[in-house]
Amino acid sequence: GTRVLNVYGPTETTTFASRHPVGPGAPGVPPIGRALDGTRLYVLDESLRPVPPGVVGELYVSGAGVARGYLGRPGLTATRFVPDPYAPDGGRMYRTGDLARWTAHGDVEYAGRSDGQIKLRGFRIEPAEVENVLLARPDVRAACVLVREDAPGDRRLVAYVVPAPGTRPDGSGLARALGRVLPAYTVPSVFVLLDALPLNANGKVDRRALP
Repeated sequence: GTRVLNVYGPTETTTFASRHPVGPGAPGVPPIGRALDGTRLYVLDESLRPVPPGVVGELYVSGAGVARGYLGRPGLTATRFVPDPYAPDGGRMYRTGDLARWTAHGDVEYAGRSDGQIKLRGFRIEPAEVENVLLARPDVRAACVLVREDAPGDRRLVAYVVPAPGTRPDGSGLARALGRVLPAYTVPSVFVLLDALPLNANGKVDRRALP
């Protein structure tokens, strides 16, 4: 008969890193399972220490399938590809940004995202990277980048920009500037100028309040 597998793995680990067989009538969301041969999965805390079963931590992937890094993006490579303290050969592991937990049966369950990394049209995008490039410009005082879906199926990358005093950057100019240093798929399709970014009670950007 047909065998169904739930597989997990970001592109940076050569697509698949784990698998879990899904039986007929299996209830709920299946776990992402166990590591493939030649791959190691770690669920670690902020100090890169393993967490016990049932406790949520960040998922790291190590092994032969881990990429060497991002072409032409050394800063992002250093952030995402870090030394593996548990590898016998002193290799590296990929910081997925995914939250996960071990089950009592030795499987890994997906528990969401730990950061603002987003996926749009099949590409993984770090909004903070786009924001940092915008903030490096003298005509930008503040910036926030996110995905909006104002109509079903119409997901777009939007940049909210607070101009520096005495300036008024235009969207086409900002897009061209970003396109010179970032991949095309990370350049927002819409730029919205604001007098200020809305903040929540903790002083952080209130993304839900953005127009």
